[in-house]
Amino acid sequence: MDRVTLGGSEVEVSRICLGTMTFGNQTEEAVAHAQMDAALEVGMTFMDCAEMYPVNPVRRETIGLSEEIIGRWLARTGHRDQVEIATKITGPSQMVRDGAPFDGAAVRAGIDASLRRLQTDRIDLYQLHWPVRGSYGFRQNWSYDPSGQDKAATLDHMQDVLGAMTDAVAAGKLRAVGLSNESAWGLARWCDVADRTGGPRMAAIQNEYSPLYRLYDTDLAETAVNEDVTLLSYSPLAAGLLTGKYTGGALPEGSRAAVDKATGGQGNLGGRKTDRGLAAAEAYGALAAEHGWDVVHMAIAWQLTRPFKVVPIIGATTMEQLRHLIAGLGRDLPDELRRGIERLHRAHPLPY
Repeated sequence: MDRVTLGGSEVEVSRICLGTMTFGNQTEEAVAHAQMDAALEVGMTFMDCAEMYPVNPVRRETIGLSEEIIGRWLARTGHRDQVEIATKITGPSQMVRDGAPFDGAAVRAGIDASLRRLQTDRIDLYQLHWPVRGSYGFRQNWSYDPSGQDKAATLDHMQDVLGAMTDAVAAGKLRAVGLSNESAWGLARWCDVADRTGGPRMAAIQNEYSPLYRLYDTDLAETAVNEDVTLLSYSPLAAGLLTGKYTGGALPEGSRAAVDKATGGQGNLGGRKTDRGLAAAEAYGALAAEHGWDVVHMAIAWQLTRPFKVVPIIGATTMEQLRHLIAGLGRDLPDELRRGIERLHRAHPLPY
């Protein structure tokens, strides 16, 4: 598998990243370890986690379990020097730290806690899961209101957090830092504050990106290109919507939507499973079939054609799903198929 460098850092990772957010929930530990083994066998050395994982749903009693599962795999296999581990500190409104926003002190404590759970002495990429000032991620773009933000307070917060990260980098605990669910303005300001204070520059930004969700394509892409920041794209299959498994009102047992509904959620894939979203997914499936491609493989290959640095994060509940994803890696997307995707993007813009 090809390897790339994250932004302007010195951290080299595999071209595709393994997501681990279901480890310890939908994916039991033995299967999680088997997934990491399989990923490493094909050169997929980059693995992404977060202190709040597993998710869907987030439960107080399972917070940190995904990191612990990775840690036990690292301890058992001795593969720490063969992989790159990314994790995140949780933003506000979740159960970690009782929902309190993070500051420099919380970042220091969070880094040490993640290191203990991961059973390692270093984190290759440490990310801020979402801004403490708020985010338009997860369908909040429909009612996003930044009017209550305080620029001075935000910049002070950034300096405080970067100070903690500077110390962690100097101590060898972190190799690179990044963001998640950030905006173009936020990304630019984090870079500005780092330049002004001598803190570490953001090497990556982990935001949602798929053929169905392309908010990144304009202002964020421009900012990332100019600031040399790599996109780590999550939900490249639109939380499974692109697979076609929900066509015709289907709700497959064990699917993310089914699990969400069974645990008290709405079962709408975080707002993605709309009538327009289902119609768009069906159109992309038909396009892939027309060109003799599996739609899953098409969606991942398309990401690698984008005019900015991007590392797709692929996640699987089962080994069968992971093997299917792996089987499509390494294929180049034909220009005709790429143009077909762009035509569908115009026909089905932002379907959720």
